[in-house]
Amino acid sequence: MSKSGTGRGWRKTKHAAEYLLLRSLVGLLHVLPLDFGSWAMGSLWWLIAPQLHRHERASRHLAAAYPAKSAVEIDALTRLMWMHLGRTFAESLMVNRIVKAGRIEDASGPLIETMKASDKGIVFVSLHTGNWELVVVPTVTHGITVAGVYQRMKNPQVDNYIALTRRDRYPRGLFAKGADIGGKLMRIVRSGGAIAMLADLRDRNGLLVPFFDRLAPSTTFPALLARSNDAFLVAARVIRTRGVRFRIEAEILDVPHTEDRNADIDEATQQTQRLFEEWVREYPEQWMWAHRRWE
Repeated sequence: MSKSGTGRGWRKTKHAAEYLLLRSLVGLLHVLPLDFGSWAMGSLWWLIAPQLHRHERASRHLAAAYPAKSAVEIDALTRLMWMHLGRTFAESLMVNRIVKAGRIEDASGPLIETMKASDKGIVFVSLHTGNWELVVVPTVTHGITVAGVYQRMKNPQVDNYIALTRRDRYPRGLFAKGADIGGKLMRIVRSGGAIAMLADLRDRNGLLVPFFDRLAPSTTFPALLARSNDAFLVAARVIRTRGVRFRIEAEILDVPHTEDRNADIDEATQQTQRLFEEWVREYPEQWMWAHRRWE
């Protein structure tokens, strides 16, 4: 057998094992009490994640964002972040249970109803804080059909399964990032539809925007969609209030409409990131500091 054939065979075996492990974990989480399953996974991450290389990156980012904090305080905050992310991982596999248990306080409802009464498109943007997998739940509750954007996973079996579990939250379609995604989303918003995407990740081709006093390359795409189609630009977040209980909030951002379209897009992008920073500062332990936001 050729080396390429051996490599493909190993990848298939690895992918199958990962998928089996995921399905086993899902089965276990669904027989455990909701709060215990979340706590157990969070505790596991709290113990293991500090031994991995991403812990150093998260600590470095936190130290740069909070220069007045001591090394002990930064380490404690980083560990709290891992606890939170471990909980979020488990909860992302139990979204339906969380919804059915009434664990979500929806503070965005009146705003959503106001937008629903309009014929304008809606561009929802959010960030990796609280349990971001829950952020579109109010759109389902209030009857807004949303399309979503996600990063495809390397394991196709896991990717297909996770996409399937998200399907009901994105009835207008869940699209993997790719070369053709821009046109699809533009058509949806232009027709008065709604899309939702996370906008706090590093975009190497994006606009350099101050974020915690450092320039961070940030996507301008949500602002471009809203400005080009006279659509609402709405920032939404999920706050973990305690245990497996959450509050969802949303805020309409002002998208300028001057003669300088590019400047309008840049201003709306900066507004978005300023609000994101305010939100992260409120609950720093709930944001994903380990990703490459600045680097």
